[in-house]
Amino acid sequence: MRTAELKIDTAGRRIVDVTAQVRRFAGQGTESGIVHLFLAHATAGLALMETGAGSEADLEELLERLLPRDDRYAHRHGPRGHGGDHLLPVLVSPSLTLPVERGELVLGTWQHVVIVDPNRENDRRRLRLTLIPG
Repeated sequence: MRTAELKIDTAGRRIVDVTAQVRRFAGQGTESGIVHLFLAHATAGLALMETGAGSEADLEELLERLLPRDDRYAHRHGPRGHGGDHLLPVLVSPSLTLPVERGELVLGTWQHVVIVDPNRENDRRRLRLTLIPG
């Protein structure tokens, strides 16, 4: 088993593609198994999605409809709408588990690993990666 922690800056972006970093981690060896990704934050999540074709803007618009940035939330610390940020991990999990074959991350043709981060108060995220051979 091997583990690494990446520091990711999400300043100015709600969706950050981390596929290259995950591929690099998986490729540090020749094991097959799974790589588990965990984002240790209460207001961000991880997802698989197509990037670069407008999906990022579509996801941002969807999150705005599902979790509007207004004062409806009982969770009230932080800026307006921050309570919705704390609901995001219920919809976008803070973890993913992906297959690795002989050091290669296995993804579908258009799948990318992204951090979804609507919280503008914290732009520094920690992504923990663990490769479990098997």
